[in-house]
Amino acid sequence: MKILVIIPTYNESDNINAITEEIFAVHPTLEILVVDDNSPDGTGALVRAAQQITPRIHLLERAGKLGLGTAYCEGFLWAMERGYDIVFEMDADFSHDPKEIPTFLRAVENADVVLGSRYITGVNVVNWPMQRLLLSWCANLYTRWITRMPIYDATGGFKCFRTEILRKVNLQRIRSNGYAFQIEMNFKLWRRGARIKEIPIVFVDRRSGTSKMSKNIIWEAAWLVWKLRLAALFGRL
Repeated sequence: MKILVIIPTYNESDNINAITEEIFAVHPTLEILVVDDNSPDGTGALVRAAQQITPRIHLLERAGKLGLGTAYCEGFLWAMERGYDIVFEMDADFSHDPKEIPTFLRAVENADVVLGSRYITGVNVVNWPMQRLLLSWCANLYTRWITRMPIYDATGGFKCFRTEILRKVNLQRIRSNGYAFQIEMNFKLWRRGARIKEIPIVFVDRRSGTSKMSKNIIWEAAWLVWKLRLAALFGRL
């Protein structure tokens, strides 16, 4: 199978070379697509230099900071156009452990979507302040209650998809970002009958760089779950 790991970046020059090296180390043929939003710290230039060494890394450069959701959607479309079978979502900051990739690949043999879950076996989060941990935990309880999705971690970003299931979603209509994007994708795939499997992961707060979390991202997710529920009720998903 053709496997692609999609990594959206904005100012990840401290991490990008190290994370791509660790990802390549876990699988002999896996490829990486970095979707860079014109990072002013030179992340894109580092990826272009890496491309001279290995053909397994690709770069999709965008005009500016356009958001996580559209970065992933453009990455999904790029992958489908080129015949990839499996695509991953993964952060550049080492909060997602590349060594877990083989576990995802085993799980997706009998699923359409595999979600790396921080909460399915308790709370598996390292180095987060209590306020942020409570926010994330409560956001997932709230999402499960409103949407009725049988998912413990609907806001996580370490995920694996079969591209055939992604074709059932109109990716060009998705404009949400951050937590909201993860919720929207999970909900739309679930409503379209995707076989979704959660596997436990340990989430470790970023080694380097700055978190992209903001109040706008939180409010976007809070309102989105109601929009999704209503859209499903009226058949407008």
